[in-house]
Amino acid sequence: MAMNVLAVHRDTVGTEQAAGNSLAAYSVGVLCWLLSAGVYIAAKWVSTEMPPWALCFWRVLIAFAILMPIVRRHFGDMVALVRARALELLAIGGVGLAICQGMIFVGLEHADATTAGIIIALIPIITMILARLMLAEPMGRWQVIGSILAFLGIVVIIIKGSPAALMRLDFNSGELWIVAGAFCFSLYTVLLRRAKFDMNRLALLVLLLGAAVLTALPFYLFELFSDERSTLNGSGLIALAYVAIPGGAVMYYLFNRSIEALGAARAGVLLYIQTIFIAVLAYLILGEQLQRYHLEGAALIIAGLLLIILLKPKIKAEAATA
Repeated sequence: MAMNVLAVHRDTVGTEQAAGNSLAAYSVGVLCWLLSAGVYIAAKWVSTEMPPWALCFWRVLIAFAILMPIVRRHFGDMVALVRARALELLAIGGVGLAICQGMIFVGLEHADATTAGIIIALIPIITMILARLMLAEPMGRWQVIGSILAFLGIVVIIIKGSPAALMRLDFNSGELWIVAGAFCFSLYTVLLRRAKFDMNRLALLVLLLGAAVLTALPFYLFELFSDERSTLNGSGLIALAYVAIPGGAVMYYLFNRSIEALGAARAGVLLYIQTIFIAVLAYLILGEQLQRYHLEGAALIIAGLLLIILLKPKIKAEAATA
């Protein structure tokens, strides 16, 4: 009897510890996307004072410098990978961590942060479509329908719910830049999956940030030569410090930890929380309001996501029976 009670006690303690670990892991993931949401707010806040590529360049450079000492025990492997696959690292890191961010920052000069947050929620869907085209990953009927619904949601947002705007081709260029940024990040995800770099995840991220620094540098220099210089007053310095440290190095580190604790799939799903955080912060800090077309577009995107996420296992089950 005593042994049974002891066994039950051990099981209870083990369950409580597992629940505590899971809660801690999800908390890390949620904090990661909260910090990431703040980047959109900071970039929009100083969009009239700081050119987009300056913000992008300094963000990745400072994040790279902060994270580099943390991965020092992997330096040997990192040097070996750079020697073997430098161009591949440069292309993947450049597309995903420099060009993507630069496009989003350009877009935020003309679009509001709330709209940007909703558009960014498309990344998993674009990734799924690119994985189908580039990696031949399976894509079921409901995933196709869900993707179409999500695409229609983005169209509703870009034309602001007005079909007449579509007929006149009257689009906000900023929103198109953000869609392009979302596409670049999805392409980065698929290319990274195809590359299969065999290395510690955080060390690989530091190398990709280094590639992003090299990619963003020519765009930043072009801004300087075009006389688009940053106004480093109080607001500019605060925004730069935020996007580089809490929204850069800390956010990247937490995302890496959340993947280790939850796995890539569950950690990636938390991306959708970022959209909510952006909308709330944009309302509180920037005074942005949710418009009807935001809600209509978001409803279509969410419907598409639910079809993709909830019906995906059934597709696999049917394929296995056949």
